[in-house]
Amino acid sequence: MIEFFIGVDGGGSGTRVRLARADGVEIAEGASGPSGLMHGIDNAWAAVHQAAEAAFRAAGRDFPPLSSIAIGLGLAGVHNRQWAAEFVAANPGYARVALQSDGHTTVLGAHQGKPGAIIALGTGSVGEIKLADGRHVEVGGWGFPAGDEASGAWMGLRAINHVQQVLDGRLPGDAFASDVAQACGGERNAIQSWLAQATQTSYAQLARIVLQHGDSNDSARAILREAGRQVQLMADALDASGTLPIALCGGLAAPLRAYLPEAVLKRLVAPHGDSAAGALRLIQQP
Repeated sequence: MIEFFIGVDGGGSGTRVRLARADGVEIAEGASGPSGLMHGIDNAWAAVHQAAEAAFRAAGRDFPPLSSIAIGLGLAGVHNRQWAAEFVAANPGYARVALQSDGHTTVLGAHQGKPGAIIALGTGSVGEIKLADGRHVEVGGWGFPAGDEASGAWMGLRAINHVQQVLDGRLPGDAFASDVAQACGGERNAIQSWLAQATQTSYAQLARIVLQHGDSNDSARAILREAGRQVQLMADALDASGTLPIALCGGLAAPLRAYLPEAVLKRLVAPHGDSAAGALRLIQQP
């Protein structure tokens, strides 16, 4: 018998869950480290479990048997079908598992299951639309470093490339390059070591420096303006007619608004809920 529902939003930087009773009433939230499938199936399930445990603690409840919990998940990396199949097969004992991409669940949360589009900007990026006939169509979300335009990792990659050009003497030095270099070790050999070990999450952490210098540095501003242009390209590809609402979601949604073209700003609506709310809706629907 299912006593609880859990909705999970898992990406490259962290995991957030919503916990609800069987009657649908939400009672707590929890968080943990990354659970995007690119970090490994075992790591993903471990992060999900840690976040679920945190939610039950926040609700003042002991963690129940997994067989009493139905779990819906919106995870980064689900577009890789082999990873997705391996993840579901590794279910540690939940009564039911519903798995979709984090873009899919973000659409469900943002528009309360109704037709609409989202562009999610965080460690990675993706655009997705739910059409009036119920179909979901995805734009972007190809993964870092080949895609994920306008994401934190995408911005960080461009920031460290700026540092490389400054250190080589191809571009003049500036405060932006200095701050990024310091975040990656400071001098050339240390930066080389950083690059050898850098992950998508590592690059995404540099996005805050890009944003800090957006008002004062041409190179940082150029990265942010290009990010805004990429958001517009995703919006147009999702809904060229401009008839459905678009919600900008994720940790970079608010900071990037200042760099979005006016045509995009006119189409934006505030999301009703987040990806974790959408994942909860996913597992609760018949």
